[in-house]
Amino acid sequence: MNSRCCAWLLWALPGLCWAAVDEVVVDKSDRQMRLLDGQQVVAVYSISLGGSPQGHKTQEGDQKTPEGRYVLDYKNEASGYHRSMHISYPNEADTRQAKARGVSPGGLIMVHGQRNGFGWFAPVLQYFDWTNGCIAITNAEMDEFMSLVAPGTPIDIRW
Repeated sequence: MNSRCCAWLLWALPGLCWAAVDEVVVDKSDRQMRLLDGQQVVAVYSISLGGSPQGHKTQEGDQKTPEGRYVLDYKNEASGYHRSMHISYPNEADTRQAKARGVSPGGLIMVHGQRNGFGWFAPVLQYFDWTNGCIAITNAEMDEFMSLVAPGTPIDIRW
């Protein structure tokens, strides 16, 4: 099934479509996240990032969103935000760099919706970088994201 058909089925017949995305690409400088099926763009979302988004996350509390190639490794339906999917940060290199500097690399970096109870505020919040290093989208977009992206999908985060 091609991804256009899958996207239509998500709208028309919720729950009948399986993940159609084989890569997620985040462009931090453009504040965009693209879901790809091969070379075909399945969806594009405007994103909010950490409060200090330029550059790679190097330690806990730096308000940066990591850069590099990671994996979306598990879904969290019991999040403090409207659903979430974990990004496999820190990897071995991130941990090694942080250890050499005597700091914690941080963790729990997610793609998530709005803070629970504040979904109505997304039209304003999505104009700001308000996360602690995560990637935020609207709640409706997060529902679509969770339908299209399976655990194990690679995510490439770039400036």
